[in-house]
Amino acid sequence: MTRRALPVPLLTLLSAALLAAHLSFGSDIYRDCAYVGPSTRMYLTSWAGLACALGALPAFARLPRTERRGLALPSVVAAVLLTLATLTTTYWLYAPDPAGGDDCSGLVRLITSWRAFDP
Repeated sequence: MTRRALPVPLLTLLSAALLAAHLSFGSDIYRDCAYVGPSTRMYLTSWAGLACALGALPAFARLPRTERRGLALPSVVAAVLLTLATLTTTYWLYAPDPAGGDDCSGLVRLITSWRAFDP
């Protein structure tokens, strides 16, 4: 792998790490059974992950054809999939309250009550 091809897998890995971080911050939305909305770190990880995934695409396109093999090719395929995933998480940031404004109703209440019975 040459130095010119290195940004493609690095940006893809960074985007995957930011997506994982964003998904781990999912508990920031509710506090004491009340919807408080997404946190700042959720916005930052979602938008930064999208920027990294999109940044890998032109980095791959600028490579000469002889360097579009090896780790760069699977990385750009993963970057396309990560772009779709981070677009979805970014959309979810701006979606309305999934509980419909009824605080702990809906899926959150089911998950927390199910955990109470988990040994």
